[in-house]
Amino acid sequence: MLSKISIVIPVLNEAHHLSKTLATLTEATGVDLIVVDGGSQDDTIAVAQSAHAKVISAPAGRAAQMNAGAAIATGEILLFLHADTQLPLSFETLIRGTLAQPRTIAGAFDLTIDAPGFGVRLVEWGVHLRSRYLQLPYGDQAIFLPKPVFHAVGGFPDLPIMEDFELVQRLHQHGKIAIVPAPVITSGRRWQRLGVLRTTLVNQLVIGAYVLGISPDLIRRWYRSGLGRG
Repeated sequence: MLSKISIVIPVLNEAHHLSKTLATLTEATGVDLIVVDGGSQDDTIAVAQSAHAKVISAPAGRAAQMNAGAAIATGEILLFLHADTQLPLSFETLIRGTLAQPRTIAGAFDLTIDAPGFGVRLVEWGVHLRSRYLQLPYGDQAIFLPKPVFHAVGGFPDLPIMEDFELVQRLHQHGKIAIVPAPVITSGRRWQRLGVLRTTLVNQLVIGAYVLGISPDLIRRWYRSGLGRG
């Protein structure tokens, strides 16, 4: 019997992007779809319900929302998906095959950004190198892992930002994080809003600040001012 995959999607006022994401999952087999709402005021919940997803509420914040979704998941594999990110065709087969590789305890996908421009292509290239050779995927690459591994590392840390970075650091202590060569397609809205150079620079500053021990709450305030990542 194939391992069941629980897809956990944290949302907050994401009706437009969520409808596109859910439309790509209609043909998926052996999946459990969970949408975790952080207090949306638009049609997000109605969109999720129309796709026959399980809809629950949790305090706003990706870490809290994704942990809440994982807590009710019935699948043996957990896949954490952003509302503005679309999975490739046959992602179920790709995930199961990836986790069957020796020493592999988690995985993520390559990244395609839905925006034009040479600068965006450079970002994709950088993401490819970072995630493949350093085993450092971020949350917009749809991180997946067996549920027992997720619980063994304590789930997502209770942080207002950088929860994906910290989870990956914990996973490194237990095994390999593999990168699926097929890409997810994520919205280009961040790069289009701030510009490629500014977005890339701020991303690196945020990561550096976190590594240096600056308060995640302060980093999050930078993000809310339009200076943060994801």
